[in-house]
Amino acid sequence: MSVYSFEGQVPEIGKSYIFPNATVIGNVRIGDGVWIGPGAVLRGDYGRIEVGSFSAIEDNCVVHARPGEKTVIEEHATIGHLSVIHTGHVRKWAVVGMGATVSDFAAVGEWAVVGEGAVVRNRFEIPDESIAVGVPAKVVGKIDEEYKTLWTSYKNNYNTFVDRYRKNMIEMKDSSKYL
Repeated sequence: MSVYSFEGQVPEIGKSYIFPNATVIGNVRIGDGVWIGPGAVLRGDYGRIEVGSFSAIEDNCVVHARPGEKTVIEEHATIGHLSVIHTGHVRKWAVVGMGATVSDFAAVGEWAVVGEGAVVRNRFEIPDESIAVGVPAKVVGKIDEEYKTLWTSYKNNYNTFVDRYRKNMIEMKDSSKYL
């Protein structure tokens, strides 16, 4: 992983797994049990970024904040592949689908789901246990207990990645023999 201090701000990283080509810069706090995928970038150069324990930031996500502001991803949240979170607030157990954007000062409620490719516009709030889709994102439904049970099992599987990747991922130095 590439971890950088920036203007005296040093990232605080709990016992988590950060993929070797992910980047963490500056004023960033990452809790325990967090999995950060390949190509993800957490840039705490303008503002602060907080990632709660047992969250997942999947491949090629960008997390950033405006100057003097903060981006918060609470515990057990999932940020899907290629998503952008910019000065937003993603609450506990929320899911931001692949390729979605959570814009400045927007909030995603607890157990809420942002559909793939959706754009949560500035200052928009998705209520707890709601489903929002589209450009701009609009609330179209509610989360039920069956979904929570299913998603909890998915999250528990993802949480095993922290130890599994630490113990079992081995870089293949000479990949030419696989071509």
